[in-house]
Amino acid sequence: MTTSTTSASRKTSTPRTNDPERTMAEILRVATTEFADKGLAGARIDEIAAATSTSKRMIYYYFGSKEGLYVAVLEAAYGRMRQIEANLHLNDLSPEAALRRLVEFTYDHHQSNEEFIRLVMSENVHRGEYLAQSKEIQKLNGSALQTIQDLYNRGVKKGVFKKNLTPLEIHSAISALTFFNVSNQHTFGLIFKSKSPQGKAQTLKKAQVVDMMVSYVCA
Repeated sequence: MTTSTTSASRKTSTPRTNDPERTMAEILRVATTEFADKGLAGARIDEIAAATSTSKRMIYYYFGSKEGLYVAVLEAAYGRMRQIEANLHLNDLSPEAALRRLVEFTYDHHQSNEEFIRLVMSENVHRGEYLAQSKEIQKLNGSALQTIQDLYNRGVKKGVFKKNLTPLEIHSAISALTFFNVSNQHTFGLIFKSKSPQGKAQTLKKAQVVDMMVSYVCA
């Protein structure tokens, strides 16, 4: 009886195995909200450490510095978006249908990921200083342009897309039409009294954005 009780006690008191990947993922999750809400200057490592039940020393061990953590947050945010893009299976669709799916995805992603928009806005305040330090982000965004290039080439070959557009022009147009709805929702809604019952500005609807991009790209 005593032996089995002692054995059970030992089992329950066994320390949990360290899980660095899980710890880093949790730090990134909390840091994403902290940087999105307060920017790089306003974010506090102390608050991130407290919210993740870890320590400043551990965060610096994994990410090197506050700026290193900020760059890692940017990389993770862009990485999640590009990973979903890669799984859209655009090559299985006709060029116009693939364009529509890409625009719809980008619109939905931005609408449901306001933290991503705020991070991008914050990094623009820094004139892209920290994005420039990341080779990973350069690769990620290069793949986004390649996706559009492949899609565009198929459309031109089939005669359904206009000639003489570049992937960057198409990407810029998609970004402009989908980013604005989120980045300017508060000021736009207040200035033009166009807030919906949900509190968001009523600007361009998804169908309108898709139709504008199709009109822009299609012959």
